[in-house]
Amino acid sequence: MSGAGTVVALVLAGLAAVAVIVIGSLGVRVTRSTDDFLAASRTVRSRANAAAIAGQSLSVASFLGVAGIVLTRGVDGLWYPVGFVAGFLVLLLFVAAPLRRSGAYTVPDFAETRLDSALLRTVTTVVVVVIGWLYLVPQLQASGLVLTVLTGLPAWVGVLVVGLVVTAAVTFGGMRSMTFVQAYGFWLKAVALAIPAVVLVAWFLGSGIAAGTATNGPATFDRPTTVTVHDPVTLQVADPVTVQVSGAAPVTWAPGPHAVAADTTLAFPAGAHVPVVDGAVADQRAWDRPFGSGDRNPLWVYSLLLATCLGVAGLPHVLVRYYTNPDGRAARRSTVLVLALLGGFSIVPIVLGALGRLAAPQLLVGSEGDAVVLTLPALALGGWPGVVLGGLVAAGIATTLLAVSAGLLLSVAGVLSSDVLPGRLGDFRIAAHVAGVVPIVLALVVVRLDFAQSIALALAVAASTFAPLLLLGIWWRGLTDRGAVAGIAVGGVLSLGATLATLFGAQLPGTAGVLLAQPAAVSVPLAVLTMVVVSRATAPRVPAGVGRTLLRLHAPERLGLGEMRVGRG
Repeated sequence: MSGAGTVVALVLAGLAAVAVIVIGSLGVRVTRSTDDFLAASRTVRSRANAAAIAGQSLSVASFLGVAGIVLTRGVDGLWYPVGFVAGFLVLLLFVAAPLRRSGAYTVPDFAETRLDSALLRTVTTVVVVVIGWLYLVPQLQASGLVLTVLTGLPAWVGVLVVGLVVTAAVTFGGMRSMTFVQAYGFWLKAVALAIPAVVLVAWFLGSGIAAGTATNGPATFDRPTTVTVHDPVTLQVADPVTVQVSGAAPVTWAPGPHAVAADTTLAFPAGAHVPVVDGAVADQRAWDRPFGSGDRNPLWVYSLLLATCLGVAGLPHVLVRYYTNPDGRAARRSTVLVLALLGGFSIVPIVLGALGRLAAPQLLVGSEGDAVVLTLPALALGGWPGVVLGGLVAAGIATTLLAVSAGLLLSVAGVLSSDVLPGRLGDFRIAAHVAGVVPIVLALVVVRLDFAQSIALALAVAASTFAPLLLLGIWWRGLTDRGAVAGIAVGGVLSLGATLATLFGAQLPGTAGVLLAQPAAVSVPLAVLTMVVVSRATAPRVPAGVGRTLLRLHAPERLGLGEMRVGRG
């Protein structure tokens, strides 16, 4: 960004962050009990809760990642938002209302309510923490990328700043504060991204050009273009291209891979074909076709859809919001509103990713394709219009970083405080400090993948553990504690092992590589099969009161069959 653009973006982002802190403090003033702190006394109405759930679900890593994946991978990137939205349909139909009627604060509370097992509660506690941390890592890495794009500072500075601020916000906030913050964050984010999207679409339609790309064939630069590469990358060159590296004499790169060091400046002449980061699609014909030119394995798509559709239904930080509704009807209504909000909003990052491909092909060169939403206004429009719109986007991103990260940390700290510590309000604040350290460290040491891919890996773990537990626990009376523990163990080990291997840079060829990058196609069916087989083998362990429990989960609240479970009591 230009100097003026950086100043405006930082000022607006700072104001948005201050607003988050102020709004969060309003919730603190009316927090009087543990019930209020962890579940807002179950008084959050449908519209407010829907906005909060949407704000929580549309994380920075999600909408930056979707735009970035559409920019680099093309129409295959559309599978991500399709899966995200479809996941809430699963929640609406099978989970939302029964989960609210369980009278629990957390997923471990639900597991103990349904199957009356201390071991299962311990296992689910560990899984909540792991999923929360995995989902937090790309949020913190996104903060590092945003700060690098805005200021040129190292990414680790943004990771530390946001991680520490969020930990402090959760320590002194609570569920009511986070509801206010996340609802505010969603609407600010919607405005901050929708306005630039509308302006950029109008600009593009009025320009009468498809800047920087051909209808068929590789993307090209339509003008002399200089790109600064902040992180080491490997660029794939399809055709010979002339480039000036860090001010040296021009050279011609031959087709093939070319390693580029960090902080390198590349200057390309007009008409040069665009070299792309490893894994991106250079050819327009492959970019706008499902499965590319046959190089995208359909197994990856099926595995991704399974992870996203079922993973959303198993995300602890989304599920915890349903405990704040006053009744099951309000929970269902919240989900319907979420579907409408997510369905409308998901169009925006898709449009911005496609426009980035057309108007700013230089984004394919660096490792910052995930920042297309932030950088596109300045690159496409230039001048003060680009500065102002870029600043507006930065404000939306800053709000979302803080709100979503705080909600994630809240769910992890809530489980730690109620299952590891005695569950008092002071214990929650200790848990928040402990829970904030691990994701900060992980964000600094693991490989930064495409944000959409990182989110999908976290969803794969949720789909392989909590989704089978919830769906079978709510709808099948034959589930036993041993079956649940065995299924979570199998699905968790497979999905988490693949996720950690991928985050630390492991790669395999062929089908094994596809399943390593997205393991849900194997881990989810095996988790479900294990739960069913082991439950059948341990049928005498079906809880004696299972009929009464299932009646409470499915009967309307007006019948007065529900009961409240608090912590481990």
